[in-house]
Amino acid sequence: MTAPAMLAVEAALEFLLDRARPITDTQNQHLLHARRCVLAQDIRASVDVPPCDNSAMDGYAVRSSDIQPERMLPISQRIPAGAVPGPLAEGSVARIFTGAPIPAGADAVIMQEQAHPDGDKVRFSAAAKPGQNIRRSGEDISKDSVVLSAGTRLSPAELGLAASIGCAYLDVLRPLKVAVFFTGDELAEPGETLSAGKIYNSNRYWLRGLLETLGCQVRDLGIVPDSLAATRLALADAAATSDLVLTCGGVSVGEEDHVKHAVEREGQLDLWKIAIKPGKPLAFGRIGEADFVGLPGNPVSGYVTFLLLIAPFIKARQGRRDVQPWPVTRLPAGFEWPRKDPLRTEFLRVRQVVSEGRVTLEAFPKQGAGVLTSVAWADGLVRVAPNQTIKPGDLVDYLPLSALLA
Repeated sequence: MTAPAMLAVEAALEFLLDRARPITDTQNQHLLHARRCVLAQDIRASVDVPPCDNSAMDGYAVRSSDIQPERMLPISQRIPAGAVPGPLAEGSVARIFTGAPIPAGADAVIMQEQAHPDGDKVRFSAAAKPGQNIRRSGEDISKDSVVLSAGTRLSPAELGLAASIGCAYLDVLRPLKVAVFFTGDELAEPGETLSAGKIYNSNRYWLRGLLETLGCQVRDLGIVPDSLAATRLALADAAATSDLVLTCGGVSVGEEDHVKHAVEREGQLDLWKIAIKPGKPLAFGRIGEADFVGLPGNPVSGYVTFLLLIAPFIKARQGRRDVQPWPVTRLPAGFEWPRKDPLRTEFLRVRQVVSEGRVTLEAFPKQGAGVLTSVAWADGLVRVAPNQTIKPGDLVDYLPLSALLA
């Protein structure tokens, strides 16, 4: 790809999504282990849900035509949930409980709060209308209907839905295999003594966390020695066992770094300057059958670039059908942003503040690319277009972090 001097962030996303090759390998997974998996095929209901007409509450199953003010009626049977009732005898009622089947002959349920029992008889203080307080068979799900579509990422709610139609196992797409490693003689791991010139490797921990949140199977090669030979070996190893190889830093245009040269020797690489702030450098390429992505090395730049560009790419690679443009909500700013950038789209770290019932957005005071505190503090991003300024009260584009990772 021959990229312009500065590639619009929307164009970069389109380019990545066009090149996302969905996984096709499947595995059969029990419901208890299928959370965050992606469904491989449509699921159709083999039963109606509910399977029969049942009571929506505790009360009395009745024939509505039998109910008259102050008339005492005999209680002919008691029907708990799970019971198989007999037909309702004429001129009688049945004590019934939530979820229990409606007996043949009954056409309504009167809630127990409107009933006045006296021994084995009962009278009612309200009339009954046919169908009241009855949940009809198939009201939630009808037999043979598509309950879950292929490409659905399975949440707890969808797992419950599958269980409600009797599915114990589901055919799902296998997890996307992602290898990560980090280079730089300056890196130290948390827990180690920080000697002069060293920094802690924070990128490893937020990157792994984001990948695992998306349901990826992560292979972590840790810190690779800062040499071309070691980097090439790590890349070849990672690419042979993964669908995607991810690194942070070292691939900017003109940067003398072993990752860039190693990728060029092992496969092919495009280097882009994205019109995004924080961020800008992004590398995308192929090593064998694996995709390669090189994120910016600054923690916030890498974090924001991952959320906006790499997370959608990963979702598409996972075979998900719900890969949408960024989820945007318009909310009023509670801050001022007078610094306009003529070329780049900026993404400010913000969070919602509720005061006197009104929601506004507060911006983190330090928006630098190395201020990781800002993303730990924030619950979303505000998109600022080139040449845009913001005044308090202006409606702005708000992107919730939770939605970007959903």
